[in-house]
Amino acid sequence: MSDLLRYIGDGNALPDAQPPEGLKEKNLLEMYRWLVLLRTFDERAVTLQRQGRIGTYALYWGEEGTQAGPLYAMDGGDWVFPSYRQNSIAMLRGVPAATILAWWRGYGGKYGFYNPREHRVGPICVPIATHLPHAVGVAWAGKIRGDQTASLAWFGDGATSEGDFHEAMNFASVLKVPTIFFCVNNQWAISTPLSKQTATRTIAEKARAYNMPGIRVDGFDPIACWKVTHDALDRARNGEGPTLIEAFCYRIAPHGTADDPRLYRDENEAEQWKPLEPLSRMSRYLKRLGILSDESAAEIEGEAKEQIAAAVSEMESISHPDQDILFDTVYASGRPWMFEEALRELRSVERPDEVKPLGPPTSPGAGEEGKTQ
Repeated sequence: MSDLLRYIGDGNALPDAQPPEGLKEKNLLEMYRWLVLLRTFDERAVTLQRQGRIGTYALYWGEEGTQAGPLYAMDGGDWVFPSYRQNSIAMLRGVPAATILAWWRGYGGKYGFYNPREHRVGPICVPIATHLPHAVGVAWAGKIRGDQTASLAWFGDGATSEGDFHEAMNFASVLKVPTIFFCVNNQWAISTPLSKQTATRTIAEKARAYNMPGIRVDGFDPIACWKVTHDALDRARNGEGPTLIEAFCYRIAPHGTADDPRLYRDENEAEQWKPLEPLSRMSRYLKRLGILSDESAAEIEGEAKEQIAAAVSEMESISHPDQDILFDTVYASGRPWMFEEALRELRSVERPDEVKPLGPPTSPGAGEEGKTQ
């Protein structure tokens, strides 16, 4: 832990440092608001899942600093690519929280998805590491156009074992693409500990193989996460290429609502990490600096609860989509004939008299020999 960059102490053994240049009081308060909103969403989503009001859910309790800090460093025109662990990050870029909750409820189309181009937030990525090449591709496109667009992709320590990680890192480094690889090393890939994931001591040292900087940071410190991302962006915009950031923390919560970590780890270990979680630590830090009071903290928490409560009501006011939504918006040109046939077959479960095979379209006047059976 001694080699990790940090600013926020714990009030005991870890001393405080003054905020870095570029973060004023208003910035620190806004970042704190983001942390509170993220935490409020996460806690409410778990409750909704337990009540059967949304589907299985991937928790991020304690990892909010790895989300709010880096995102706050990005410009509005930069692209970010979340994994399932950063599932609600888009609401900090204007996506309604109700849309994200609807996604977890299993709704698709206009109900559970947003326009990535409008918000510069990639779709929530459930497959491990597959979004890393996409982040590189978007930033490379910006470089070709000559603009200052950078990208950041979040991923876990388990993703570093995937081929997509190597391909994205290698491609970005060779072409000096302005991409930030932000690894949230919470030390667990579901039930696989970090010690069985890699033989290296750290994730950051993997950067050497790609001739890019590798930086370790306290993942429970949102200010430190902001600082390393801010510096990496400066480097990227100066044409110096990508950076690998390892945010070292711990997955305090289960992997997801279907997971029971007691089956594979000692939960006393998680309890020992809990005092370092970012929300209460940031709150105490800002109070020590005289920026936050108990009253203002309560007000911020109340506003977040109201916002998420309104999002839940909005999500539950959506009429249950019918089967058509499974086939809509897959192709920009509309539904091809095989989709129409599949939809008719799906509807036949309730109305079997309606199903009639369509077959592919044929040219006008084609004889029987020209038709596909």
